Amino acid sequence: MNIGILGLGLIGGSLGFDLRSQGHHILGVSRRESTCEKAVALGSVDQASVDLSLLATAEVVFICTPLALIVPQLEQLIAHLPVTTVVTDVGSAKAEIVKAISPQWRNFIGGHPMAGRTESGIEAAQRHLFVGKPYVLTPITTTPTTAITIVEDIVRSLGATIYHCQPEQHDYAVSWISHLPVMVSSSLIAACLSETDPDVLQLAQKLASSGFRDTSRVGGGNSELGVMMARYNRQALLRSLQQYRHHLDELTNIIEQENWAVLEEKLKLTHQARRNFVK
Repeated sequence: MNIGILGLGLIGGSLGFDLRSQGHHILGVSRRESTCEKAVALGSVDQASVDLSLLATAEVVFICTPLALIVPQLEQLIAHLPVTTVVTDVGSAKAEIVKAISPQWRNFIGGHPMAGRTESGIEAAQRHLFVGKPYVLTPITTTPTTAITIVEDIVRSLGATIYHCQPEQHDYAVSWISHLPVMVSSSLIAACLSETDPDVLQLAQKLASSGFRDTSRVGGGNSELGVMMARYNRQALLRSLQQYRHHLDELTNIIEQENWAVLEEKLKLTHQARRNFVK
């Protein structure tokens, strides 16, 4: 197939590597000429351009731009596409995007690969990024079956595990396991920086090991992506943050009251529950 990728960053570049290795002809579009040149040199795409018209022959297009650009780029892109072209995106929030795009392009299906790295850009792209990872598709009642099947087949070929849900369900779910952790992790780093004794802060920085590395990783990632998560999934994220604050308040009260038995039960419960989220 001729497959177009609009946005040649981590996700777009990684898609290009895997789909090109399967024999598809990959057309890439980026805002920067330098990124286009790198993508071709690395072997992520067969052709690349800053001009959207390059995608006119694509049978399927993946929009892999930052969240804020998905809808504006789609609105410019559709002027170059035949009506048969299937369009999907990889944005980490779905309800607003699906609501905005579906009336404009019948053959659209929302998507979100749950795969990534702290690094960003075409240089961070890697082969087999999606193997064994969840890949969510959010078709609605008006989404053509043919479009769903085409995207499913491509996603399955990446080695990803496909999940279907409503756009709103997706946003509530990822607010818990993706967007909330970014804000919590960022708050952890900020709280550490609030230490007023410079010697203690320096010592903490020297002693930080795997526990701090794991819990702070997503908070130290792409700041633009973090803002977009909050902006495009605001209501679900606020709901999750409020619940998280409630549980922090509970822990504070338990420790203030030195109720160690209750604390132990709470920690046992979360220890057992974690396996339902992380295999």
